[in-house]
Amino acid sequence: MSPLGAPLVEDARGAWLFARYAYAPNKLGYCGPPESVTLADAGSVASATADVRAVARRFSGAWPYLEVLAKLTGIEDPLDSRLVESYWLGGGVNTQISARAFGAELLARIAPQAGHYWAHLTPALLDEAAGDHCFHVFGVYPWSRLLTTSAYEHPLHVLDSCRIRWGTVLSRQDGEIVVRSRRLTWDGSALGLSDPTEENVPVAVDGLSFLPDVAVGDQVALHWQWLCDRLTAEQVAGLEASTLRQIEATNRRLARERGASTPGSEG
Repeated sequence: MSPLGAPLVEDARGAWLFARYAYAPNKLGYCGPPESVTLADAGSVASATADVRAVARRFSGAWPYLEVLAKLTGIEDPLDSRLVESYWLGGGVNTQISARAFGAELLARIAPQAGHYWAHLTPALLDEAAGDHCFHVFGVYPWSRLLTTSAYEHPLHVLDSCRIRWGTVLSRQDGEIVVRSRRLTWDGSALGLSDPTEENVPVAVDGLSFLPDVAVGDQVALHWQWLCDRLTAEQVAGLEASTLRQIEATNRRLARERGASTPGSEG
């Protein structure tokens, strides 16, 4: 039963949102089961909720976050659109719960099955925790720890591609749009966001597009160079705030780790 005593109703929009944001990394083989066809179909039309649910449960990263968000908010269905949107974009229901409490609950849930994938989720990471994808990318994944002053291009590329970013469509010609967005930067000691830059983004890949009617002026979400969805001004604000918060938290951790590894820093 839901918190209000009503029967659980599957949220087709939640499954649709999950599919849209999960499709690109799943298609590339980075996360989740080999079910990109299911996600492609569901991301195009808000249907096949049961199929998406079966796939989503096998995402070893995203699904535990959705389960913990459901527990802490009292929203029974982990695929409720409010939870799915807040996980991928930040803001929303995440602003109603304690980030540290979320981290502690996630750690407790993961501890029995913790392995290499979750190796960096320890009590030391709780100050950085949040119930969103950005925390998973910067905190749980290893890539922020692979940034150095000389060999940083690949980890920076992965971090920037894996995070959900927002952008504005400036023009469209045939099957390509020009998007203005802020890219992730690394100055040798800290992460940041660049001034807005322009990039070309395909509307469709291999004949598939979740936004075939994307137009000039649209605010869009990008994940691994894939057009996921249009964003409202409120969603952009939430995504930007959660991204900046995570970058600041990650920079504090990286500074602590550098200090701890500096000879003579103990005393």
